[in-house]
Amino acid sequence: MTILIVDDDSSIVGALRLLLTSEGLASHACASPREAIEAVGRESFDVALVDLNYLDDTTSGKEGLALVRELKAIAPHLPVIAMTGWGTIGVAVEAMREGAVDFLEKPWDNHRLLNVIRTQMRLQATDRRARRLEAENEALREEGGQAGIVWRSPAMGQLLDIATRVARSDMPVLITGENGTGKSLLAHFIHERSSRAEGPFVAVNMGALAETTFESEMFGHTKGAYTDAKADRVGRVELAEGGTLFLDEIANLAMPQQAKILRLLEERVYERLGSSNARHADVRFISATNADLDALIAERSFRQDLLYRLNGVTLHMPALRERREDIPLLADAFLKRARTRYASPATRFSAAAERALLAYAWPGNIREMQHVIERSVLLAQGEAIGDGDLQLGGSLSSGAHDDIDGLTLEEVEDWFIRRTLAQHSGNANLAAKALGISRSALYRRLGRQEPT
Repeated sequence: MTILIVDDDSSIVGALRLLLTSEGLASHACASPREAIEAVGRESFDVALVDLNYLDDTTSGKEGLALVRELKAIAPHLPVIAMTGWGTIGVAVEAMREGAVDFLEKPWDNHRLLNVIRTQMRLQATDRRARRLEAENEALREEGGQAGIVWRSPAMGQLLDIATRVARSDMPVLITGENGTGKSLLAHFIHERSSRAEGPFVAVNMGALAETTFESEMFGHTKGAYTDAKADRVGRVELAEGGTLFLDEIANLAMPQQAKILRLLEERVYERLGSSNARHADVRFISATNADLDALIAERSFRQDLLYRLNGVTLHMPALRERREDIPLLADAFLKRARTRYASPATRFSAAAERALLAYAWPGNIREMQHVIERSVLLAQGEAIGDGDLQLGGSLSSGAHDDIDGLTLEEVEDWFIRRTLAQHSGNANLAAKALGISRSALYRRLGRQEPT
């Protein structure tokens, strides 16, 4: 952090530099407006302390006001704090009008001066993060979203704004939403904007951990802890030290394991299997689920006290049908990625294909869209992907009529299952119950693999 000091009085400069140094802040001094302009052109500063009066005009403040104006022209984001020994309300107002963020009279109060500087540095850091995030998002839009989250919808804008603010703390975050909506991407988004961004991001599918190996996988084990433990093993919690631990599919965790995760969240300690030495867990917890946790609590299959520990802040990832403004952007992103991978001639969607993409219900959300676009890129014969290449079918769209004349039995069954899924917001359990079949049978009829 470097503070620019612009003042032609060497005693003032010396006092300011001594004060800033005592607070661990570096400084660069200039004795004239011309030197200051040259310095800002060469390097960046966090805050500028600018005197308004110099040798050519020691009382009016015109030289200083002109300097403030020029500094804001060449460095718009640099916070400028005006200083003068000839302070009047008029000069202060004029300095603020030219772009100064605050005004101090000489002799200054050290406590107030430092408070003003610290406030501007905090605001500057926040502003830099906001500009960086906007630049990243714009780059993702231009590059087709090959990394991160692509959006233009108000729903996603509001969500990411909240997520950015939440990222600054270590508060646990619970991300909810249907399968395929991009919950893990949101977890990455939060991690990358947190103070732990330089640390590891470790994701664990909680439903995929066998009960017999849960402790070893999560907390690690010592050599000889059990028959096949031939060496010490580092667990996922330890791997995430200093970073973020992402507990995906948290609702699939068995009750005995829920108690162990609850202790980890409450006490921030754990032991390797086979050891009695407690280890401190310096990690940030983010969890995700597509399940209704309140319903699971009512069924006594999920602990209410665990939910209280997980949901410091709850963020809901909207379904694709709830952010339709993002469909063209996402489709273009997947198209650019797929055409490079498969060396396809396809470069765009036909007007009919664009209408089909917007009309479809997308029960499988973004994950389904990615598969559909990849398939269409492989099927496309020319530059334009047609609606037939998408293989969505007019009857599968959210706005389709219930006219099933001319469809085969298999097509009717497929249409009816997809419509039921859409009616139940993509919830496979509810759709299967409404259809009177098992969840496995539903996925089998759709030709998909059932998620584990």
